[in-house]
Amino acid sequence: MRRDASGPRATGLGDARRNAHGDGLLAHSVSAMTAKRPGVLRWLVYAALVFGAAWVATQFFYFAQIAVWNFADPQSTAFMRTDEARLSADRPDLDIQHQWVPYDQISRNLKRAIIASEDANFASNNGYETDAILQAWERNRKRGHIVRGGSTITQQLARNLFLSREKSYIRKGQELIITWMLETLLDKERIFEIYLNSVEWGNGVYGAQAAARYYYRTTAAKLTPWQSARLAVMLPNPKYFDEHRNSPYLAQRTRVIARRMGAAELPPSSSQ
Repeated sequence: MRRDASGPRATGLGDARRNAHGDGLLAHSVSAMTAKRPGVLRWLVYAALVFGAAWVATQFFYFAQIAVWNFADPQSTAFMRTDEARLSADRPDLDIQHQWVPYDQISRNLKRAIIASEDANFASNNGYETDAILQAWERNRKRGHIVRGGSTITQQLARNLFLSREKSYIRKGQELIITWMLETLLDKERIFEIYLNSVEWGNGVYGAQAAARYYYRTTAAKLTPWQSARLAVMLPNPKYFDEHRNSPYLAQRTRVIARRMGAAELPPSSSQ
């Protein structure tokens, strides 16, 4: 009878011990997981802080660089540096063609042609054309990928100076921030002067002076209305039109821009 009485009690005691041991393991696992979470969170917070600090530092760099351009001329752009690396690898026979010339040594024909072709409201806008951005977004949404950016002259300059040719909404956001910096720190004439001297006009060809010599064997100051209109039409896709100079579209669009040039409004002169 004692054996019968003590048997269940012994079994129950063993089960209790096993349950207690299991509960201890479970509690230890939960405690370990809980201990790990703060470590992961700390690393996530640290990574976010590092990323944020790097982003802020980059914006300060852009801001300071643009401020300096009130007194000094840019020597190169992000596009130029990318092309220089590409040409050295793929076309060692070609070099970057670029020569800075002052604003008053660039033909008014070219200035009017570019404004007529690229940004009719350049002289009066704040660097953005909201309607153009919304229209571009709608077209991109329908296509399922980015095909247009609705960029003004200032936005194009922001991209050429600091960013890449990659099309993304992240890059577009950074482009808009730099555009605000350019419009805040520089007057319109200076923005246009830098644009005219840095915009891409062909395979390794940058700036009005290099384009005038490359295509017409003349100087930027002597470009005719027709030559200027043709150069302006090339801007959205300069490498393509460099290789397709007899394109029917190029000829047709040149006629349209030549007719519009007379109504183009130049930015007010900073010397006035």
